[in-house]
Amino acid sequence: MVFTVSDLGFQAGRELCITGRVKPNCKVFSINFGYDFDNIAFHFNPRFNIGGIVKTIVCNSKKGDWSEEQRYTFFPFEQGKEFKVSFTFNHENFYAKLTDGNMITFPNRFGTETFNHLHVAGDVTVSSMVVT
Repeated sequence: MVFTVSDLGFQAGRELCITGRVKPNCKVFSINFGYDFDNIAFHFNPRFNIGGIVKTIVCNSKKGDWSEEQRYTFFPFEQGKEFKVSFTFNHENFYAKLTDGNMITFPNRFGTETFNHLHVAGDVTVSSMVVT
């Protein structure tokens, strides 16, 4: 599945909950927040097995070029199973609450409080997106 929302209006202090299903042969998927494809404030990238990285969540940001990534080895995603990730942020950090309750904290390197661009790509099907 690949889709883009270009008028999201996701603001600091709000929560965006994404639920879906990981496809049975998933190798990788990503959920990206930012301004466009070259300006990504938060790249959330679970990797089942790609480029030698196995069952790791890679997070990064991109302003033209990719910055220094952070890797997390807790991995609640399973091929063929449903998932739920809740995203929040402020001017300092992004937070991703995972299906198993683990929390990822990643710096908001852009320091801004509104993002309009959301891009989901990879071997997943999204069933709902709810902003509260």
